[in-house]
Amino acid sequence: MSIRVVIADDQALVRGGFRMILEARADLEVVGEAGDGGEAAILVERLRPDVVLMDVRMPGVDGLEATRRIVASGSQARVIVLTTYDVDESVFAALRAGASAFLLKDVRPAELVEAIRVVARGDALLAPSVTRRLLDRFVTVLPGPGGSPPDLGPLTGREVEVLRLVAHALSNAEIAERLVLTEATVKTHVSSVLRKLGLRDRVQAVVLAYDVGLVRPRST
Repeated sequence: MSIRVVIADDQALVRGGFRMILEARADLEVVGEAGDGGEAAILVERLRPDVVLMDVRMPGVDGLEATRRIVASGSQARVIVLTTYDVDESVFAALRAGASAFLLKDVRPAELVEAIRVVARGDALLAPSVTRRLLDRFVTVLPGPGGSPPDLGPLTGREVEVLRLVAHALSNAEIAERLVLTEATVKTHVSSVLRKLGLRDRVQAVVLAYDVGLVRPRST
């Protein structure tokens, strides 16, 4: 089965370039293009893609608001945010809003293709340690998540402990060693945390851990 992709960028030449790269791969299919975030959100609801390549800066509805709308709609599409700059507050706000990864627009074609495949599998493209460093830098200047943070009540004590260690950038193997568990058991706990809290991946788990105060930025 092919991976269905929607491309959202206000520049037609950029969209065309990404389309050529993706459609050269047998397992990728571009099912739609959008020139702004509002159109992207509508296309995602109608076409049900697996992955959205989302430009952050677009006139009208930007990529950040479009990501919020897509996540709020309950769509299972994974959002990869595209940016010209690797240090950009809007990128980290997009991760908080529900994006699963970000890439620079000058990404190499092979890396772009692999990123789409990784995210489509439900894996987090960013290593937890990278996500943590990014959030440590920007979390204190970003607006909050909006509304009340999710309640950790559904989690068992062990699952809260696992979530805290995930947010501290430990891998499953490292968590297993720390808690004297098998790696398979840790993987089960992580999956349970994501399911109970309605999170998409480990990136979102790290973001949530900041929002509920389970971990604090290193800079504060």
